[in-house]
Amino acid sequence: MSDQINISNLIYEYARLIDLGDFDGIGELFERGKIVFRDGEDFTEISGSINIKELYEKTTRRYDDGTPGTHHATTNIALHIDGNYASASSYYTVFQQIDGFPLQAIVAGSYEDTFLFENDEWFFQIREIKVSLVGDISNHLLISLS
Repeated sequence: MSDQINISNLIYEYARLIDLGDFDGIGELFERGKIVFRDGEDFTEISGSINIKELYEKTTRRYDDGTPGTHHATTNIALHIDGNYASASSYYTVFQQIDGFPLQAIVAGSYEDTFLFENDEWFFQIREIKVSLVGDISNHLLISLS
């Protein structure tokens, strides 16, 4: 597989893991990386598989089926590869539908990612998450977004 496909698959895997409620998997995806949540000039950095897993467990509501009842759509990927380093920017939109809550977009924003290639594989180095639009996230997150 090409580098572009391998990196794109990492970007898409993040969305699949959240929608499955697989927070262990998200931790493993960032085993060698970190996630940065940016809110204007403020930011929070989380690194390490266990810390990232725990962050998602503490902030994301899951239902009886173990999922958050969401569908993350990742679009507009712009990818730049330079040797063993790559960067990507993309948009995300999170849709949710659960009993008593009709299908709707609940949050949208962008990702700024960097990747490294080592030991014959690409991995996330940094994922910066920016929130642009916020709808009704009360059935999705256990925290508020300001």
